[in-house]
Amino acid sequence: MALTDHAESVRRPGVMRKPVLATPKKLPISWLLGALSCLGILLSIWMIFVYAPTDSVQGQPQRIFYVHVPLAWIGMLSFGVMTIAGIGFMLTRNERWDWCARAAAEIGTVFTTLMLITGMVWGKTTWGTWWTWDPKLTATLILWFMYVAYLMLRSYMGRTTASSYSGAVLAIVGVIDVPIIYLSVQWWRGLHPTPVTSSLPLPMLWTLLVALTSFTLLYCFLMTQVYRLEKLVTLAQRLRVSLE
Repeated sequence: MALTDHAESVRRPGVMRKPVLATPKKLPISWLLGALSCLGILLSIWMIFVYAPTDSVQGQPQRIFYVHVPLAWIGMLSFGVMTIAGIGFMLTRNERWDWCARAAAEIGTVFTTLMLITGMVWGKTTWGTWWTWDPKLTATLILWFMYVAYLMLRSYMGRTTASSYSGAVLAIVGVIDVPIIYLSVQWWRGLHPTPVTSSLPLPMLWTLLVALTSFTLLYCFLMTQVYRLEKLVTLAQRLRVSLE
């Protein structure tokens, strides 16, 4: 119909066509998450270095705390998301769950790696050593190995149903380590301090809460992007197989 109207208007130059009003597009949720996370990270940086007071015992290195704790939170959260997505795939066999599990594994590996790095830097300034076999640090390292094993398994087995099931089983077994990490300070004695937020001064507490919220928004934004990438990779592989 539009082609017919256009042809008639070309033949009759004196005829004016009504302008076609474009319907406004909805703002993608990923854009909103990206903008909020960007603003939150900038606000967190300002609060960490300007608003939050300097710790009287540890000094400036204590400011790593406001980055290290959100990274640890995202690392454990992402493994939980990966496990839930794996269970969802086993129950429904819907590949959308598998895309979510792959995305959570990739992002969780990055955040857990950064968490270990920031923890070692903080430990060097506080304990005088880069690494110690503290129960919490050891359990966190095991979680990192679980992430790496998951990615290696999925990469080796490819995008098959067997790969999805195997990854789900590995995630279900590995998620047991998440509560161990959280409760290890209470179960065993170690150098890692007990996370007590109620004793923090209000400026420190607000800085930590803003950083946690900002990193969580960043995680949600990255999940939407990597999930879309996993979907496109799967569709591209199917197209390649059909052409071959």
